[in-house]
Amino acid sequence: MTLTRGERGFPAPPRRNPPAGARSLGATRAAVRAHLSRLVTKRAAPGGGHIPRQEHAVVVIGGANVDIKVRSLAPVALRTSNPGRSHTSPGGVARNVAENLARLGTPTHLIAAVGQDAAGERLLTETRAAGVRVDHVRRGPHPTGTYTAVLDADGDLLVAVADMAATDALSPEHLRPARELIGHAGMLVLDGNLSPRMLSYVLDIAATTGVQTLIDPVSAPKAALLAPLFTAGRPVFALTPNAAELGALTGRDLDPAAGRDDRELIRAVSVLHERGVRHVWVRLGARGSLLSTEGEDRVPLDAPPAEVHDVTGAGDAMLGAFAHALLTGADPVGAARYGHAAAALTVATSATVRPDLTPRLIEDALNAPQRRSPWQRPTPG
Repeated sequence: MTLTRGERGFPAPPRRNPPAGARSLGATRAAVRAHLSRLVTKRAAPGGGHIPRQEHAVVVIGGANVDIKVRSLAPVALRTSNPGRSHTSPGGVARNVAENLARLGTPTHLIAAVGQDAAGERLLTETRAAGVRVDHVRRGPHPTGTYTAVLDADGDLLVAVADMAATDALSPEHLRPARELIGHAGMLVLDGNLSPRMLSYVLDIAATTGVQTLIDPVSAPKAALLAPLFTAGRPVFALTPNAAELGALTGRDLDPAAGRDDRELIRAVSVLHERGVRHVWVRLGARGSLLSTEGEDRVPLDAPPAEVHDVTGAGDAMLGAFAHALLTGADPVGAARYGHAAAALTVATSATVRPDLTPRLIEDALNAPQRRSPWQRPTPG
């Protein structure tokens, strides 16, 4: 394809954060994104087929579905009807992470599967509007997946049911057109909704091309299925389990309520380091997290104070902000703090992905007074 006069004459935005350069160019963020999208399509800017590795571009692969959130207006009474409110929005771990990344200004491609239905069309339209490239989202024969979450009156998750048949049907054959894009990414983010076969295929590409890979196990049952994939010969940059998922990955029965100096948790983290995982970031809910780096100290991190309205999407915000911060030069500990701040901002709203999320909003949250840590630093060993 050839470029139009307007496309040839449009000033080049800053490489590090193209949408953030809109003000200096005298254009809106939406206009810059639309322009970049056209150039990428015509292979005049990073993001097309035969491309050099982009230092700050992320490819996110995994689940994309419709979120149906139902929140009770009073303490939930089981096995009967409860008055409440419902809300439907685009969701899916990979899709949510991709939107968080795009809203923070990181060039982001989503690889996922949705149905050839109205729900899939809406999901793609809204995801594209948020700044995510969706060229490699597959429109398959299965209906667009759904994630139905039941929240109590305080916004805490009681139970969720996921219908991920469209994602389950993804196979390595469907990824072949995007293989070069994956191999040239600045970073890969994968979620545990992928089948072991799919995840293994992508990890092989990453190992061959040297792309740093971040993985969210998603749930304990899915983590157990993925556990055999982690080996010293196929290194992973970072894994972000909660305590239950960490136990499933290592064959240990870990108590999610245990403190951060729990020796069993530390032993489980060490097992993952032996299996080639460089950074293990264990999420401990309202208590914060533990970031462990192979050969270095373990760092406990506090969750910033937050007024919880809805916990849905907190982990996706954490992972997206973590990846964004790493790509813009933060060390892993600083990136994890950045992720915590994004999660706190997200749970304070009813949105799964906070629509006004920006680097400035996170930086302001990081600079706000923090509560003192109630946790002791774990001892090495």
